[in-house]
Amino acid sequence: MNASKAIGYCALAMLAALYVVGAVSNGVVRHIVQTLPLWFPILLGLRRREIAKWAALPCFVVWLALMIFIWLFLLGVAHVITGHFTTVEVAMTLVVGVASVAGVVAGFRWRTSVSWGKGLLVVGVFTVLQLVALRISFLPAIARDRF
Repeated sequence: MNASKAIGYCALAMLAALYVVGAVSNGVVRHIVQTLPLWFPILLGLRRREIAKWAALPCFVVWLALMIFIWLFLLGVAHVITGHFTTVEVAMTLVVGVASVAGVVAGFRWRTSVSWGKGLLVVGVFTVLQLVALRISFLPAIARDRF
């Protein structure tokens, strides 16, 4: 499998796992909002666009960091993220974590013709998009799935 498709499928696996979490936690709308930036690497990767690498990397890193914080909480090491996690949610953190790592590895191995300047600009934009999506997902109406 080529790197662009690997990135697309890793992002798609993350999206599916996060939708499962939303379904079992009554937070579907929140998870839809949180994952909106992932659609770009999915579509760009599956269409073999080199920019997919740069759009995906910040999404993979942000989600991997969140999964690490959840695992540290579950292990009793840190309380950056807290809460009650069902067995399904814990399993999905593993899917998201593995997909994130696989996506980062595929991204770093893939040499594209995209200039460093353009690549870093896309990384910056998608870092902001992912963080803003996460922040918006915690607005009371979205967090409670009430409109």
